[in-house]
Amino acid sequence: MEQSVAPQALPYVVDIETGASILKNAERVLIVGCSGTGKSTLAQAVAELRDLVYVSMDRDIFWLPGWKQRPRAEALALIRQAVDGPRWIIDGNSPSTLPLRLPRTDIVLWRRPPRWVALSGVVRRWLRFRGKVRPEMAPGCPEQLDWAFLRYIWTFEKQEAPQFAEMLGLHGKHVPVVMLRSYREGDELLARLRDGR
Repeated sequence: MEQSVAPQALPYVVDIETGASILKNAERVLIVGCSGTGKSTLAQAVAELRDLVYVSMDRDIFWLPGWKQRPRAEALALIRQAVDGPRWIIDGNSPSTLPLRLPRTDIVLWRRPPRWVALSGVVRRWLRFRGKVRPEMAPGCPEQLDWAFLRYIWTFEKQEAPQFAEMLGLHGKHVPVVMLRSYREGDELLARLRDGR
């Protein structure tokens, strides 16, 4: 079994129909999930539909040109500044920063397809942007792919997902979570949001 955190282990999981209904009025949205699962694409689509400020944690918080990590204190200050805003959608993981983000969040969209989907997604992304900087990344950080990153993706459900579940239990019991296990489910959520269903 690839999934290490069952939906029933989370405090407040809702289906896509309910999630779309909540999302219609949500002012502050988090999107989390493994790299290569379409977090940024979904975040930008929701931002446009709901007129929310789009914050990419990779581009706006964590990375400086040349793949240099922003100092932790500075990154945390930027996260606090972002979540203090009235209307936003934040795309990115970093379970250790969820205590800052979850208390202000109206809904979490969790991309959780099988890991082969994530692996194929990052390989396709690398082929598309190889040697270039994709729009969701900080300037001066061209697309990279190495074994360490592939290993991170392969072990994401085992290593990272339990941390999300723990943070949701501690800091987000009030926050509804929509599990999106395929691109199709993400498309369905967007279609419902567009149609107002």
